[in-house]
Amino acid sequence: MPLSSYRPAPGPGGPASAPGRGPGGAPSRPRPGPARRRAALGLLAAASLVAAGLPDAAPLGVGDRLYPHLGNPGYDVRAYDIALTYPGRNDRPLDAVTKITARATAHLERVNLDFAHGTVRSVEVNGRRAAHVTRGEDLIITPRQAVRRGTPLRIVVRHTSDPRPGKGGKGGREDGWLRTKDGLVMANQVDAAHRIFPGNDHPSDKALYTFRVTAPKGLTVVAGGLPVGRYPATVRTVPDAGGQRAGHAVRQTRAVPATTWVYRSAHPVATEVVQVSIGRSAVVRRTGPHGLPLRDVVPAADRKRLEPWLAKTPGQLSWMEKKVGRYPFEAYGVLLAQAETGFELETQTLSLFEERLFTGSQYPRWYIEAIMVHELAHQWFGDSVSPRTWSDAWLNESHATWYEELYAHEHAKRSMDERTRRAYSVSDRLRREGGPPGAPKPPAPGNKTGIFRPVMYDGSALVLYALRAKIGHAAFDRLERAWVTRHRDGVAGTADFVALASRISGQNLTGFFHSWLYDTKTPPMPGHPDWKSTYRTPHPPTRKPAAKPAKTRPAGAHGKPA
Repeated sequence: MPLSSYRPAPGPGGPASAPGRGPGGAPSRPRPGPARRRAALGLLAAASLVAAGLPDAAPLGVGDRLYPHLGNPGYDVRAYDIALTYPGRNDRPLDAVTKITARATAHLERVNLDFAHGTVRSVEVNGRRAAHVTRGEDLIITPRQAVRRGTPLRIVVRHTSDPRPGKGGKGGREDGWLRTKDGLVMANQVDAAHRIFPGNDHPSDKALYTFRVTAPKGLTVVAGGLPVGRYPATVRTVPDAGGQRAGHAVRQTRAVPATTWVYRSAHPVATEVVQVSIGRSAVVRRTGPHGLPLRDVVPAADRKRLEPWLAKTPGQLSWMEKKVGRYPFEAYGVLLAQAETGFELETQTLSLFEERLFTGSQYPRWYIEAIMVHELAHQWFGDSVSPRTWSDAWLNESHATWYEELYAHEHAKRSMDERTRRAYSVSDRLRREGGPPGAPKPPAPGNKTGIFRPVMYDGSALVLYALRAKIGHAAFDRLERAWVTRHRDGVAGTADFVALASRISGQNLTGFFHSWLYDTKTPPMPGHPDWKSTYRTPHPPTRKPAAKPAKTRPAGAHGKPA
């Protein structure tokens, strides 16, 4: 699932912008003549009149317990069409145009979008220019006419997308864009997608995506979904400072040949798991089960060295399909980035990994393969079936951790019972530190991804272990398949899982789940009355769930995000 369990969190967004202004406050286009100036003044006056009777613009949210200001009420996004122009360097903002197709679910006099760390140049709503202002990490739009409930909503935002870290990040780290040695990749979990593009940045509002990314020739662009086109273009690049004459404060840009790459998703995607990769990459293609297109994205210079790892994916897919059913998407692959992240991430159809995980000698092969399966399992649990709220994220991580452990058990003879017993021995401590699995403690200020503590991984997997012991292996297997089939391409929460488990098992499991998900103390493990949670155990768990603060992954520790 997410990122690594304890990773430095994104901080507050970038500078606010005035309507019609470019970076640094400069006009975004040539100064208009008198007639156009009068028209612009009329537009601003109209926008002021529309806003006159409204309360002050303020950030909103969908009421998520852990992230109160994340997401926005009043509309349902159907599709994003995002154009990005990469200038050839990852220390410069990208020009961007984000088009949002939505439907209003309420009468809207203002429309809030999540957006931070970029400059907004202009906004249109249903074909007409609209006033806008930034408050916190919200872009607040005032259309010239209120949008009626049930009507289409088409928003066009022209903006920049800045890959440089913001000032508020812990240790200088803020995610969204991750800068690699040769370009960029995305890491948007939990709420960093709006550091890249404006939108409704909450997993409960999934949508289809089209990415149109223009980059200089010599670079390869890959995004989630499938390629639908590629055509020649040009981009304006800024030369290195060394190529400038002394005393010239402003460096001149020059046009260079480029390519525009177009990708489209066939299934809805949550903002936190979209992916775009830009770099000097090789794309390695093969075929998976049922003719599934597989494409891995790796540093071009390391292609041969990495091939033995890439070749494992078809077998891992077949193994997962035997457990839970057909792979839910149109393609799959791994993206190996030359960046130090401290986590892996299940971006939809293209899971993100640190390349060094595969090129170093620090971890045993069985462990690396199990981590690959963890992110693969998320394609079913977390991507196809997304959490309704972030408190439901235990559903993602428990399942990904479960299949990671089961794969290691079956392929490397790593005892699942023993690993689970060790996790149980510290489970009270995990709950004390991070909250129970179904009600994690809110993230600490400045660390938005801080909910991904060890309890989210090992603590949540214990719930599934107890459930299987409670209802039996056959019913558990039916539940797993039914869950991903019933909620495919949708969102679901804890109440949905409890209801389905009760129906399939023929038992009322409400009390069982309440204890395992919300109690401060870990309940007794069915079938193992001798297991104790000693709190101060001399034997730490074999694997630590994705710890974000961790700089290294101890062998056998789950140091990835999930």
